[in-house]
Amino acid sequence: MKKMNKTIAAVSVLAMTALPIAAFAQTQPADTIQPISAQIQPESKVVPATMGLITEFQNDQSGKFITVTGRGLAATDQSEIILSITKDTKIIDAKGKTVPLKTVIDEKRVVKAFYGPNITKSLPARGTLLTLVVQDYTFTAIDGTVDSLSKAGFLVKGTDTYSGNDQEIILRVGDQTKLLDQNGNPITEDKIQSGMTLRAFYGPEVMESFPVQAVASYIRVNTEIAEENEAEQEAPGTEGIITSYNDGKMTVAGHPLEQGGTNYIILSVDEATQIVDEEGNVLNKEALKEGAYVQAFYPQVMIMIYPAQSHADKIIVRKGEAPKVEGTIEASDFAGEGKVYVNVGSDSVKENDIVLNLSDDTVIIPVIGGDTALKPGMKITAFHSMVMALSMPGITNAEVILVQEDPSVSLPE
Repeated sequence: MKKMNKTIAAVSVLAMTALPIAAFAQTQPADTIQPISAQIQPESKVVPATMGLITEFQNDQSGKFITVTGRGLAATDQSEIILSITKDTKIIDAKGKTVPLKTVIDEKRVVKAFYGPNITKSLPARGTLLTLVVQDYTFTAIDGTVDSLSKAGFLVKGTDTYSGNDQEIILRVGDQTKLLDQNGNPITEDKIQSGMTLRAFYGPEVMESFPVQAVASYIRVNTEIAEENEAEQEAPGTEGIITSYNDGKMTVAGHPLEQGGTNYIILSVDEATQIVDEEGNVLNKEALKEGAYVQAFYPQVMIMIYPAQSHADKIIVRKGEAPKVEGTIEASDFAGEGKVYVNVGSDSVKENDIVLNLSDDTVIIPVIGGDTALKPGMKITAFHSMVMALSMPGITNAEVILVQEDPSVSLPE
């Protein structure tokens, strides 16, 4: 009897041991080897995006568009872009709830605008808005230059990115501040030096002092600008306005730099020419528009003809454009000391005529053999300030005047 009990117990133990093995075998397919292609995970797609504020809204027959100005989420993304809104565009908050576009614009809410990879090469670029993720806060930004460093932070002088107003602010780097160089690489605060240009985001909280102070949330600084400034301090150049640009030839009229240069020059622009904005961001040749404010650097050697000719080594494109008018200077009661009346279009229409204020900063380029005195009968091309008095005729400040024809000058036969 004892032998039988031992035999039954041994069989029971073997049966219990075999149960998990049998169960495991039943749950597995006959062929457990997966094909190689099934084991490879698909690569995640990175969608380009711009984070900032909506600075323009357009809704007309051509479609519905927004302009987002701020910074790219990745180093290669756009800092400003025009995006078309389609029926497939989603405008949501961080929880996925739909948000009215009007609310986003009125409350100046920060957005993350995700768009397709197919964008134009224009300035700013244009694309199609896929998703607009609305944040529950706002901020502001400054484009400027580091003026000085202190224990309180670093003083930045420049312009408000969104309003364009002159601004000074002391910025501090906090624990949450994202600090990057021009290539999008993280840097430490001790890399920041006077003379470097940057774009910084901060607020909405600021310390009411003079100048105001704030902790920056994001700073992108051009760390190469200090070395570039040293080289630029030795190179001649012209700071002024592009008066024409055709077939790789750019004409600039303005003021020579302190280290040398001329007030009127034709520069050849090619692949060796460095074209950047005030922050040091690389631009293409499409940024070289007639009326654009630039600072152009060129070699010491120039072809000594009128105007002088040289090669553009570097061009810094500044913000804004100067409107252009063409016409004839006429005698008028509106003219006088430091003012000239311009018959725009040299016609009988008076509604579009303007009065140009002249100052020491006005650059006057005469014809060959002429002088800088402006007289009735001269045909001119003028570039003037964007600000114009709402009067009849309009009054504005002349920045550059090119005399195209002077009746008092007899050209050699």
